[in-house]
Amino acid sequence: MERIYPTEPLMHSTQPIRYDPAFEVPEPDEAETTAAIVDTLRAISRKTFEDGGHGLRSVHAKSHGLLRGELVVGDLPPALAQGIFARPGRHPAVLRLSTTPGDLLDDSVSTPRGAALKVLGVTGPQLSGEAGDTTQDFVLVDSPAFLSANAKAFLRGLKLVAATADRGPGLKKVLSAVLRGAERVVERLGGESGTLKGLGGHPETHILGETFYSQAPVRYGDHVAKVALSPRSPWLRALAGAALDVNGKPDGLREAVLAFFAEHPLSEWDLQVQLNTGLDDMPIEDASVLWPVSLSPYTTVATLAVPGQVAWSAARSEVVDDGMAFSPWHGLEAHRPLGSIMRVRHAAYAASAAQRAHQNGRSLCEPRSLDNFPD
Repeated sequence: MERIYPTEPLMHSTQPIRYDPAFEVPEPDEAETTAAIVDTLRAISRKTFEDGGHGLRSVHAKSHGLLRGELVVGDLPPALAQGIFARPGRHPAVLRLSTTPGDLLDDSVSTPRGAALKVLGVTGPQLSGEAGDTTQDFVLVDSPAFLSANAKAFLRGLKLVAATADRGPGLKKVLSAVLRGAERVVERLGGESGTLKGLGGHPETHILGETFYSQAPVRYGDHVAKVALSPRSPWLRALAGAALDVNGKPDGLREAVLAFFAEHPLSEWDLQVQLNTGLDDMPIEDASVLWPVSLSPYTTVATLAVPGQVAWSAARSEVVDDGMAFSPWHGLEAHRPLGSIMRVRHAAYAASAAQRAHQNGRSLCEPRSLDNFPD
């Protein structure tokens, strides 16, 4: 097996810290905050179900690519050979590309993008406690830090999103255009606004050029890390920041993904980790802090290879959108999600998935193979 080396040289000699459960410090009223987040997500799902008659995710409802691939893990040095990356191997994988709203909007309402990766055939103690589960999920978004510091701040923002769930799509298109203009002004001045992007001001760019991040940390075996999925193939990297006109194309992002994988026989991403080298600069409980890459660069631990294929279809949507749930809490104890944002996701993701399954009259379970994945 070919050895995978870091994509950047280490900038200093600081070693990664060792994981300690004491790193997490829940807030006294975190249970109440979690319950309020669950209630808000359920309200979004109820509203979209009333409007469309089909159960959707409370966030990231619209998929733009549903891809079958393979995660290839090479021979790694000890600090990186942790969890599912502890030994070389090849694992079937599903990659779901999405945008953040909980309703199915035209793509001209431009919002942050997500990538959910489900890796199959992993071994080790599962967080679920289910002996038959052999999956590891990584839930990623195209920004390296979370907009909110903790669960309480996230709840405030989520309530704003929920308040727009029943607003007309025409109004959202107009608002998105205004917010994109405001974001362009901010970026010309050398800044960036996560708030503007999150509310509909994300630049109209190709989704396949994005780098996606876990934003919040996870346990990385003996250590702690954030995770990223970064384009590796030159034809993917060429799409970084590439303009994509989706006006008049309600599903323009999906059409672009379909066209891309119809033309390219193989495309690859680097799955990378940023090891935590000190809690002062890389806190666990504040997900809004950008961990400095000067102290700890993102380093490649595996390659996601995705062959040319029909990248989205109604049959795949039924299997993935309706039949699968993605959560950072699907996986190994060795990759336990950490911090306030991750803790509230445990109950929130489970409740959202259960409500969606009930609305659609079907059960959700973790796949053991992709033998029946529609081609």
